[in-house]
Amino acid sequence: MESSEARKRLAESKIARLATVDEGGRPHIVPLVFVIEEDIVYFAVDGKPKTTRNLKRLQNIAANPAVAVLADHYEDDWNKLWWVRADGTARVVTDALETKRAIDLLADRYEQYRHGRPAGPVVAIHIDRLTGWSGA
Repeated sequence: MESSEARKRLAESKIARLATVDEGGRPHIVPLVFVIEEDIVYFAVDGKPKTTRNLKRLQNIAANPAVAVLADHYEDDWNKLWWVRADGTARVVTDALETKRAIDLLADRYEQYRHGRPAGPVVAIHIDRLTGWSGA
């Protein structure tokens, strides 16, 4: 899949999976909602029930900022299958203006965030490599 098509499919996906690795090298993967601006994927810790705000994904990013974001599409017609993976470097956003911008973009994309803006923190992932595959 060409880079422009991979980027388009990733940007249009409403959900993806975030893969991180802990300090012991063990993988951790969670679903996430996100938005892309230029070469940055943003996501935020939101208010859905969680036992702590010190989430495993944040601990892993602090220990190893190399992450992957995977979006995919499945149908029984396997000619319509596709996946896109963005490999990148993650960081917790500390700048207030960038945090606000990311949350504004997320709220524009997801109605749920218009009614309950995420408190954060916000994570920015710089896309270092974009790959994809399609069954077509």
